[in-house]
Amino acid sequence: MIYLSVIIPSYNEAENIRRGVLAEVRDFLKKQDFSWEVIVSDDGSPDKESRKLAQDFCKANPGFRFLDNEHAGKPFAVWSGIQEARGEIVLFTDMDQSTPLTEIKKLLPYFHEGYDIVIGSRGLERKKSSLFRRLASMIFREFRRSVLLTEIIDTQAGFKAFRSEVAREIFPLLAIMRAPREKTVGWKVTSFDVELLVAGEMRGYKIVEVPVSWEDRDVSRGKSRSTIKFIDESLEMVNEVIRVKFNQLRGFYSRK
Repeated sequence: MIYLSVIIPSYNEAENIRRGVLAEVRDFLKKQDFSWEVIVSDDGSPDKESRKLAQDFCKANPGFRFLDNEHAGKPFAVWSGIQEARGEIVLFTDMDQSTPLTEIKKLLPYFHEGYDIVIGSRGLERKKSSLFRRLASMIFREFRRSVLLTEIIDTQAGFKAFRSEVAREIFPLLAIMRAPREKTVGWKVTSFDVELLVAGEMRGYKIVEVPVSWEDRDVSRGKSRSTIKFIDESLEMVNEVIRVKFNQLRGFYSRK
């Protein structure tokens, strides 16, 4: 059995791929003494170059696979990768490698200590992130901690590892997975990470937060990063946290 499956959701990532992020991932993994695979799970990128660059890289490099999904959003791209993964441990990480894959060496030892979910944490630092975004992240974090997951500082870092059987159990509990798929436009940021961790906590899985390096390295131009879109998404994430809290109080995530 493969030990580590790395799942990289992808949406209009041509610029990041061209600067060599997948080669960085490959070069690091080739030096490790455990078995691995990398699944690039494309979220129906309208940018054909992005898809072709990822497909070509995966074809040329053993251990890499490309999944071509319909556009449905990041959670679905991650879930698609998890369903295909053959690893004992699954990690999802962002294509831009703002947290480099080398940081997985900080997470893996915790699985030997009996943890089921090990998440990377940026702490309170956001290198190269704008003052506005740092302030908004702080406000969301403090609100979320007043409602859910009080012991966890950073739920939103895109660097999370799970025992594969745990990921397959809790992902289908997410509201976004159970609701009828709506037409998705663009790359959408959600708080699915919060619901994922709450579901894991409610089912008794051991979760630990581990500090990792993070620096904004995203150079892609195909994902809208406008202030208006960021504000809209932040308000939507607040509503999602409230919904998850109600579900928690109803015992939805607990084992029946």
